[in-house]
Amino acid sequence: MYYYIIKRLLLMIPTLLGILFLTFVVTQFVPGGPVEQLANQLTSLNVSGEASSGAANLYRGSSGLSEEHIESLKEFYGFDKPFLERFTDLVINYLSFDLGDSYFHHQSVSELIISKLPVSISLGLWTFLIIYSICIPLGIKKAISHGSNFDLTSSTLILIGYSVPGFVLGISLIVLLGGGSFYDVFPTRGIISDNWDELTIGAKVLDYLWHMTLPIISSVIGSFAVMTMLTKNSFIEEIKKQYVLTAKAKGLSDNEILYKHVFKNALIPILTGFPAQFISAFFTGSILIETIFSLDGIGLLSYESILHRDYPVVLGTLFLFTLLGLLAKLLTDISYLFVDPRIKFDSVEDGRNN
Repeated sequence: MYYYIIKRLLLMIPTLLGILFLTFVVTQFVPGGPVEQLANQLTSLNVSGEASSGAANLYRGSSGLSEEHIESLKEFYGFDKPFLERFTDLVINYLSFDLGDSYFHHQSVSELIISKLPVSISLGLWTFLIIYSICIPLGIKKAISHGSNFDLTSSTLILIGYSVPGFVLGISLIVLLGGGSFYDVFPTRGIISDNWDELTIGAKVLDYLWHMTLPIISSVIGSFAVMTMLTKNSFIEEIKKQYVLTAKAKGLSDNEILYKHVFKNALIPILTGFPAQFISAFFTGSILIETIFSLDGIGLLSYESILHRDYPVVLGTLFLFTLLGLLAKLLTDISYLFVDPRIKFDSVEDGRNN
């Protein structure tokens, strides 16, 4: 197992570098970069007559900024260096987890990400807990009562919910309950009210839950269906196996068969996906939800950084997401061993070599 872990960790390096390289190529050569955006802003300010005297000196009528000032902007953003040198400097800084400084927010990318983490973690944690606490019992119930009216009705409702994208549901909830066209019941901006500091502890809890209701519903809807049906199908597959028939022939009750034999085997594909689901709940799939509900988290930060061509934030968040995703995949493989000790990684490697 240790050889397998070391091998996977080493394979992460070229994977991470490859993703960073492709993204770096796109960000460096796509039109409308930070130099162009700042030049356009200075030009528009001078044309409208609203620029300061310092910025006005940079402008040369209809020809825009002078070449000298364009070159100074490129030097300021680091675009005066050769491409490979810029990428090498990026990798060296990332090895020490120095993600650089934001062009738009004018602060460290690491500090910026840390400041946005509470919102994303709050949304992801609630999504994760609701999915696992409801979907697993519901999936087991559906497997036991497979083909019943309860199973058919719940499957229909689940599939209807799954067919509705989270961001579409979020917009619909805003229209219906967020003061859109019908009822103004829930807030649609932020996770707390402006008078948060003046509230009592109980009022703070209710205020927080009041703000998080619509985003959580929108975030849960897609994964809810996947986890429920995965649990159901996993239990049905185990129930049909020969050892269940043998246990019934020995006179064991249905509850003994379910919880002593079927349960631990059927939960293997669910529990092994726990690390990836836990991490992805915090960082993936929240971009649209955070944007729609104006939640100041990592998802909204990533979206705004793309619009503003804030490349250090784009690359920094991508580096963090990719690294956590690769570690989640490794933890998923390792969790197989803890859930089912019969799995041996060395035998898998030997089989491949043969």
